[in-house]
Amino acid sequence: MSRRAVILAGGKGTRLRPYTLVLPKPLMPIGEYPILEVIIRQLVQAGFDHITLAVNHQAEIIKAFFQNGERWGIRIDYSLEDQPLGTMGPLKLIKDLPAHFLVMNGDILTDLDYTQFYDSHASEDRIFTISSMRREHRIDYGVLDSDASGLLCGFREKPGVSYEVSMGVYMVSARALQRIPVGRPYGFDNLMLDLLEARSPATVRPFSGYWLDIGRPDDYAQAIDEFESMKSRFLHD
Repeated sequence: MSRRAVILAGGKGTRLRPYTLVLPKPLMPIGEYPILEVIIRQLVQAGFDHITLAVNHQAEIIKAFFQNGERWGIRIDYSLEDQPLGTMGPLKLIKDLPAHFLVMNGDILTDLDYTQFYDSHASEDRIFTISSMRREHRIDYGVLDSDASGLLCGFREKPGVSYEVSMGVYMVSARALQRIPVGRPYGFDNLMLDLLEARSPATVRPFSGYWLDIGRPDDYAQAIDEFESMKSRFLHD
């Protein structure tokens, strides 16, 4: 079965400055590999045969590194934005997308089963599927609850708040592309709100494995610390 992926690799990596002043974010190293190479190797192992890299910032450096994908035994081509188009806008520039395809950020470290994620979406013919993760945000302050007269009525010391968040890994149906405008920025948030308004909501698939967003400094530091000892979890020789 042919599997297609689009990797969003055009961001400026502002959260990782000053490192990304020299290297584009997808080429930030994790162990012996850039994070984008880890993703490409994972997709090859999952049976993908065609990857399009949606590039913008420092595109020539990314192209020089990955070229046509022959080194990894996969076809790699490129879609170049001449202006920032957000997360979903770049998909409108790619003319040969199939009925269902994977879309993901180029800075994700996860052990998600991409094959299962792809196949379950395609077999159910969903319009859009989001891989989600439960994360907890710890508030670094004592939180005060007071009433209308200003009297303390409750106190919580550094409470945690749990959220279900998008992992930046999606399965997309070609039907969803009809909602994406041409030539202007259009993000994941815009598409989700449009699908909700149309009463055709995305499907959310919770994931309980390993996931880090390398674009966040704390996650990047954790990935550097853990990758070598956990390498077999991400890459199978």
